[in-house]
Amino acid sequence: MRNLKLEIEYDGTNYAGWQVQNSKKTIQSVIEKTLQRILQEKVHLIVSGRTDSGTHALAQVANFKTKSKIPPDKLRLALNSWLPADIAISKAEEKALDFHSRFDAKSKIYRYSILNRPHPSPLQRKAVYFYRHPLNIGLMRKESKALLGRHDFSSFCASGAGLRNKVRVIKKITIKEINYPLSAIRYPFIAIDIEADGFLYNMVRNIAGTLIEIGRGRFKPGDLKRILLARDRKAAGPTLPARGLCLMKVKY
Repeated sequence: MRNLKLEIEYDGTNYAGWQVQNSKKTIQSVIEKTLQRILQEKVHLIVSGRTDSGTHALAQVANFKTKSKIPPDKLRLALNSWLPADIAISKAEEKALDFHSRFDAKSKIYRYSILNRPHPSPLQRKAVYFYRHPLNIGLMRKESKALLGRHDFSSFCASGAGLRNKVRVIKKITIKEINYPLSAIRYPFIAIDIEADGFLYNMVRNIAGTLIEIGRGRFKPGDLKRILLARDRKAAGPTLPARGLCLMKVKY
């Protein structure tokens, strides 16, 4: 028996998230069916963390056990020849039998991307959230520091998530401007990168929505700390669409 680790990139637009669901097309179901076709055996993928419908990944991680002797790189090539164009295996390697994609993960980095210019982008519409009004990025950066460290993030967890423990550790937050590569006019993307030991349901999308409300002036300086301490989802900003969210990296 071997334990193989996959690094996966995908566009989540046309999928009902990662996890297998009865009649819906998901990332997991597509990869498992493709693996079973190649390996001629039943396969179950263990993932570092589920992504929701419409969410993307640059470097999702999953592992599975197999009796196959196919070398990892040849398996990667075979998978990429059969998988649809919106899913690709960027890396495959053999790990110790006790490696577990979820339980061995130390932290994850998610990015929420905002296109902040007067008009939307037809080319980027599936990967960014379009926001036309000016944003005070300096204030967004300053306020975001209140989220660093170990906190109860109830204010940023979707209502009805059903989790008792809503304490997580945010290790790093960066908010940076990235110039739009295909435009002669240099309107920026705003990339909100959050690294944490774990994430609650809709946590990044709710934080990003709150930071936009800060950048537009709806919330005042100091309000983000107040919202965090309130432990009340109603106190925070809106949940932004899934299309702007991408899992960038899983650290082990």
